[in-house]
Amino acid sequence: MTSWTEFWQLLELPAVQWAGLALVLGAVGLPIVGVIIIGLDIMPVRFAMMHVALLGIAIGLLVGIDPLLCAIVACGLSGAALTPLARTPSGLSGAMGLLMSLAIAAALLVLSISGVNAAGAFELLWGSILATRPGDVLLLGVLAVVIPGLFFLRRKQMALLLHDRELAACSGVRVERLTLILLVLVAVAVAGAIRLTGALLVDALTLLPALAARRLAHSLRAMVGWAVGIGVTVNLAGFALALMFDLPPGPVLVLVAGVVAIAAHVVPRHAVA
Repeated sequence: MTSWTEFWQLLELPAVQWAGLALVLGAVGLPIVGVIIIGLDIMPVRFAMMHVALLGIAIGLLVGIDPLLCAIVACGLSGAALTPLARTPSGLSGAMGLLMSLAIAAALLVLSISGVNAAGAFELLWGSILATRPGDVLLLGVLAVVIPGLFFLRRKQMALLLHDRELAACSGVRVERLTLILLVLVAVAVAGAIRLTGALLVDALTLLPALAARRLAHSLRAMVGWAVGIGVTVNLAGFALALMFDLPPGPVLVLVAGVVAIAAHVVPRHAVA
């Protein structure tokens, strides 16, 4: 276990400071993305975007462009391409499975043709909070402004869409455009979170705070507030514990977020009403 003196010395390191700032910014926008994922019932989107991100990374390594930038662009374009499928009876869940299969096949094909080391490409998906770069912080900062801003400007329309797509359309909401915006934001946010915790642990920043908030809140606005509050608390507490006990931050964040989510479901509803 790290002593308090060593802990404060760690906090003075630039890498730790960048990571902490990224986690705080991520906690402002990414839990709202989790609320959107739950509302649109697109839980598989995290896995779909992981595969699409791998394809973007493979293309980036092939052409010599920043792989993570290519991953974000690929995820954004995929989110936009999924919009028309939201009108189908099967919704987006089936499309996510198809996207996962096509993306991983295309990624492996690109890696095979290019001769790029596949292990190196997969390593970029595991993420490393302490490897956070200024560009990553800038992306999360933009998301921390855009996502809450969109929610508060379009809160009523989003509430209708997340509750019932047909009701939203009948109420005059431009469902197609709003769905497009939300899917692109979700895809880009998931890709941005990959840098911090890795693709397999992205739920710690997005879904788990939203799941806990859904249990505690009684309105969409309250759910967003709870999700952001839980996200900030979990990120800072998990990161501090990882530094103090010299543990990998990603898994610790997931475990702390998971404990909070479970605790929220144990608390009786009337206790938080």
